[in-house]
Amino acid sequence: MSDASSPPATEPAALEATILRVKEGSRAWASVPVAERVSLVSALRDRFAAIAEPSVRAACVAKGVDPASPLAGEEWLGGPLVIQRTLRLLQAALEDVARHGMPRIDRGAMRTLEDGRLAVKLFPGAALDHALLPRYVAEVYLRPGITADNLAEHQAPFYRRPHQGKLCAVLGAGNVNSIAPTDCFQKLFAEGTACVLKMNPVNGYLGPFLEQAFAPLIERHALAVVYGGAEVGAALVHHAAVDAIHVTGSDKTHDALVWGPPGPESDARRASNAPLLTKEFTSELGNISPILVVPGPYSARELRFQGRNVAGMVANNASFNCTAAKLLVQAKGWEQRGGLLDDIEAGLAVAPVRRAYYPGAEERFRRFTEGRPGLRKVGQAGAGELPFALIPNVSAENFRDRIFHDEPWCTVLSETCVPGADDPVKFLEEAVTFVNEHLWGTLCASVIIHPETLEDPRVRVAFEKALRELRYGAVAVNTWSSAVFGLGNLPWGGHPSSTAQNIQSGRGWVHNPMMLEGIEKVVMRAPLTTFPESPWVPGHRGQLELARRLAELERRPSWLKVPAIAAAALRT
Repeated sequence: MSDASSPPATEPAALEATILRVKEGSRAWASVPVAERVSLVSALRDRFAAIAEPSVRAACVAKGVDPASPLAGEEWLGGPLVIQRTLRLLQAALEDVARHGMPRIDRGAMRTLEDGRLAVKLFPGAALDHALLPRYVAEVYLRPGITADNLAEHQAPFYRRPHQGKLCAVLGAGNVNSIAPTDCFQKLFAEGTACVLKMNPVNGYLGPFLEQAFAPLIERHALAVVYGGAEVGAALVHHAAVDAIHVTGSDKTHDALVWGPPGPESDARRASNAPLLTKEFTSELGNISPILVVPGPYSARELRFQGRNVAGMVANNASFNCTAAKLLVQAKGWEQRGGLLDDIEAGLAVAPVRRAYYPGAEERFRRFTEGRPGLRKVGQAGAGELPFALIPNVSAENFRDRIFHDEPWCTVLSETCVPGADDPVKFLEEAVTFVNEHLWGTLCASVIIHPETLEDPRVRVAFEKALRELRYGAVAVNTWSSAVFGLGNLPWGGHPSSTAQNIQSGRGWVHNPMMLEGIEKVVMRAPLTTFPESPWVPGHRGQLELARRLAELERRPSWLKVPAIAAAALRT
């Protein structure tokens, strides 16, 4: 199992037998004692470690990356590292459930926001978190009505009110190899739900590795892995034995399943709220991820740092990420506006041109870039590859432009501007309104702001208001929102303002080992600049070694491993 070949599609008879087998197993799975679940998660940590290297190698083959090159670190960061960290945190949370009935949250981690709602600090947790990401802080903002006094009533609902067995159909993502297994971790261990996981055809090669790692759960019929395209997926989710569905993919997949194929009948169902599917449906469906740049007194070094940072948000995984930077929002008339674009372009010039491994990418690239005035292409693309593209000065008044309502899902970053000039308060008001009202998606956004700008009390009030009002499930300050995804203990999902009729980036949460209900968003704050730079910055020479060492640290934490991690991080 070292190549990138995918198993054949699961035949209808085999799919039927698999669904019924796991449905029956779901009843026993719901009653497994917490202590036994802890042991299972512990075993999974070793089993996933065993498949880490061959699964990364297969992903590199599929994506055209040399497995020995620094760029292969992307696959370790987005695969084994996320998986091992998620399992470690999940095991700790389940140990708390065994002792206390729910994962423990110290009152000292709670504070009340200006609008009266509760915020809970989830990162940093252990001392190693402080050491690896100094000055990073992340909180979850909860919905109105949840307080420090009643928070326990909004945690671990399965363990407080266990069901008698449920089966969830999980439609896996094709881009990042940690998504499918961590989606299943959430359903299996936080929600007590058995899973049939259908692999995405794009990374179906991962399935046999997951079957090997998940063997203890497959043997007890709590999980199964199946293969195929839309036809297999539709048969799975519509099966009468399936109680719930979780999809990571496209909003078009969601809408086709819930409302039917596009056309008058689908429109009528949506208008009358008469869905074809009435099962519990959670999802993560992509985003046009904006980067809001608040005008401020940035030095050339600080602007260059953030330019490289944004370039990494575009280039990582050939830009096939729902978190990839897709729209830079700047202040009209801000004198450093063009300088940041130049720094992003310079950062992209360091990144290697990548294989466009996701189907349809070349056509999407053409649709977004054709006829664009001022288009900047970066990199020389060969056959099957795509250069990076910067599309500057897209009119924020042309709301019909596809840049604002159609996720590119390729190597394109656009830029627009809103009124505000050098006034940070006005910019924040205009930019938040713009992305909330006119930009598709509710998954994640980033805000870049200078610490000196925040010293003005008027700006600080406007900034905190902006963080509360941005309708995104993850808001990252001065860093990439993928850090929220990758840390494993920060809930990940679209903002709860979406509806089935207007699904945007989806509904529900994964990466939620604290088993919280009533989540509105996660807000992560980071320094404007860091040393060393983040591993996703283009040209990071130590990325592969750093990612492998971080994955091993999460598997078996030890302070003795930190010096070697620091040395790899410094090889920028």
